[in-house]
Amino acid sequence: MYQLTLPDKSVKEVAQGSTYRDFIEKELPFLKNKALAVRLDGADIRDLSRTVDADANLEVLTYSERAGWETFQHSAAHLLGMAVQNLYKNANLTVGPVIENGPGFFYYDIDFQGEIVTPEDFPKIEAEMEKIVKADYRVWRKVVSKKEAIETFQKLGEKYKIEIIGGIPSEDVSIYGMGEWFDLCRGPHVPNSGVLKSFKLTAISGAYWKANKDNAMLTRIYGVAFPSKKELDAYLFQIEEAKKRDHRKIGKEMDLFSFQKEGPGFPFWHPKGTILWNSLADYLRSECNKRGYQEIKTPAVLSSELWKKSGHWDNFHENMYFTDIDEEDYALKPMNCPGCSLIYKHHLHSYRELPLRFAEFGSVHRHELHGVLHGLFRVRAFTQDDSHIYAPLDHLESEVMDIIDFTFTVYKKFGFSEFKTFIATRPEKSQGKDEDWEFATDTLKQSLEKKGIPYGIKEGEGAFYGPKIEFNIKDSIGRLWQCGTIQVDFSMPERFELDYTDSDGRKKDRS
Repeated sequence: MYQLTLPDKSVKEVAQGSTYRDFIEKELPFLKNKALAVRLDGADIRDLSRTVDADANLEVLTYSERAGWETFQHSAAHLLGMAVQNLYKNANLTVGPVIENGPGFFYYDIDFQGEIVTPEDFPKIEAEMEKIVKADYRVWRKVVSKKEAIETFQKLGEKYKIEIIGGIPSEDVSIYGMGEWFDLCRGPHVPNSGVLKSFKLTAISGAYWKANKDNAMLTRIYGVAFPSKKELDAYLFQIEEAKKRDHRKIGKEMDLFSFQKEGPGFPFWHPKGTILWNSLADYLRSECNKRGYQEIKTPAVLSSELWKKSGHWDNFHENMYFTDIDEEDYALKPMNCPGCSLIYKHHLHSYRELPLRFAEFGSVHRHELHGVLHGLFRVRAFTQDDSHIYAPLDHLESEVMDIIDFTFTVYKKFGFSEFKTFIATRPEKSQGKDEDWEFATDTLKQSLEKKGIPYGIKEGEGAFYGPKIEFNIKDSIGRLWQCGTIQVDFSMPERFELDYTDSDGRKKDRS
């Protein structure tokens, strides 16, 4: 027997050989028609068809949970892939991820081998998807060796899958299927195709394989999926309302800003738009002044040595722009923090000066792929209204709580009253000691809890230098947008040797 501990701390026993679906049907029957997958010990997400093989803390994932929603959308991408290959026998599938704030919730990049597919083909593809849903295929999973997987996909002529398999470090890979159709995938997936009741293909575009213009041009088909037609209809209505409020449309009509072919992703602010921009900056300056922030300005171009020291060179290199000055490497700043640290380090500070609060309207540049650029929401140049606070660790909680108050004051000033808050935890690619990450993450949690603010967790989505709080605001038609963040950076003080003197005149580090 195995023991599964539920979120309410109750412990249930399950017999060996039972699947998670068996367990849910027996112990949690009210969830059997909503369950999409399970999460074990807060991290390992599995299909319902998997066999219980150890004691664990168990969460049942439904569409209302983020991980359940992702499972649903990714399964819909497989539904699209199967329908396409049923209709277009020569089509090669590549990747089909879940996305946010795009023209859909998922997409599949497909090589149609020269055949032209347009939005006019969507009804035909959707009809085939509907057939698969009505057939209610059981979704199956099989683990095979990489050698066997390569041989399998070679027989099908799936060259992209073979390339993907070659880049997987493990010796085994998983294959998911419905009926006789299957695809390479790590999962998890919904238990059966009949769950994917309501969907819509929403857009089509071109995309280079692996985002490399030297590779083949693929066809990217976007879509959305919901558990019910009512939810789908509500979403489609929301999209029509969003088109009326599209900031790109309004910006053009009001002559606020534009984008030019000479600078894709780099906004041009027109006179009226600049008036708005300056008004926002003036308001934020006044709020910063009230809270003891001192405004600074740092250079746009800085030596590669600085970026190597800060860690950006290793961790953010692909998103940076570079230049050569006097035969030395320089880069346009993608973030303001290293330059701000140089100002702090310009002279030794006393504990009496701390917390020291700097504010900067810093112009930053980040390389984004052309395909993800989207009006002012995804650009290559923008201004960060940044603040940097240098404080001893025992001030961390109080400073975070003050920033939370500051953040909500600004949002409410502009009429935003609904928020979703998340804590993004340590990513796989990161710097710093385990105990520092744990302390900082716990402090962020405690700060939100003391303010009575509910929050979710985004596992592994923190910055490489520390965890962060993310604030998402809801707009007039219910869409969520990530805006401000509160980031804890314990890497920069160590890398830049940022010190201060205590009451006895001794140097203290890690401010």
